[in-house]
Amino acid sequence: MTNRTPAQLKKHYAEYQGTPEQIKKRAQRNAARKEMVAKHGKAKLTGKDVDHKVPIRLGGGNGKNLRIRTVKANRGDTR
Repeated sequence: MTNRTPAQLKKHYAEYQGTPEQIKKRAQRNAARKEMVAKHGKAKLTGKDVDHKVPIRLGGGNGKNLRIRTVKANRGDTR
């Protein structure tokens, strides 16, 4: 992440991260991780990402749409 000033961070949150749509998506991602920790245990998810097979931005949700992947594999996908 680039170095941002506190003013830039505040502006970014107000204009993007703080919007109701983004708050809903973040809550969905947090719920997905919590669900996988409950199902598989915290130790199995250490150093891993919880991946949505169908991304949230394309209408994917939680439930059977989740899988555990390495950070490199998950974040290296072509968007």
